[in-house]
Amino acid sequence: MIESDTIKLLRECDAGIKMGVSSIDEVLDYVHDEKLGKRLEECRNEHSRLQEEIQGLLEQYHDDGKEPNPVAKGMSWVKTNAKLVMDESDHTIADLMTDGCNMGVKSLNRYLNQYQAADEKTKDIAKKLIHIEEKLTADMEKFL
Repeated sequence: MIESDTIKLLRECDAGIKMGVSSIDEVLDYVHDEKLGKRLEECRNEHSRLQEEIQGLLEQYHDDGKEPNPVAKGMSWVKTNAKLVMDESDHTIADLMTDGCNMGVKSLNRYLNQYQAADEKTKDIAKKLIHIEEKLTADMEKFL
């Protein structure tokens, strides 16, 4: 059970990171404020470093990870592009990032509860990812 829950939690973290990086990439070209752009790039880099760690662990379990849900990814893309067509402001970008982070935190906490038998290292990775998302949400407040 430990191995099964560990793999499942790693997969969800993997999918969440891919979704987060994709979302950041979608908005970076629209950023006006240099500090906002820098913060988003830092967050993307934090996600990428954590993803490397996750990929290493998944390889140990001979698992390929998980892609984000195509419907969720598509809906996110539509929402992001629709909002940016209407208003290409940093406010809109901060709003989109806040919504995405909040959904990510909610999902990750649900998976932590669902896969309680996962090993501690994997739980710590999920908690790190939650912390990254919560910090980005807090950093977005000044741009709302």
